[in-house]
Amino acid sequence: MSSDTTYQVLTRGKFAPLDEEQRASLLAQADEHGVLSARFTDVGTVAYERGLHGFTFRVLIPATDDDTEELVLAQAEELATTAVRKLGADCVELKSVSTDLASIKIKRKGR
Repeated sequence: MSSDTTYQVLTRGKFAPLDEEQRASLLAQADEHGVLSARFTDVGTVAYERGLHGFTFRVLIPATDDDTEELVLAQAEELATTAVRKLGADCVELKSVSTDLASIKIKRKGR
């Protein structure tokens, strides 16, 4: 499958109700998942604050012209769910937005 474009996807979600062990584990990892460490990468990054109310997941999804935005968003949400589960929690209320990087126009000064 050749990649025709890449989508930058931002998924926001909430942590599912956390027990004390999950809360302690997330807090122990919080410094590694601060907002300043959030990046759009091929595997994605999870960022959250110590309040543990919600999180963001940033990921780059390669796509072809045949892939719909809905498919891209579904892939991103699946990756977000997997990433949060790897942290020892679960998630609910996922909402995603995407940007097709091929559609971004760069404005140069002086032109």
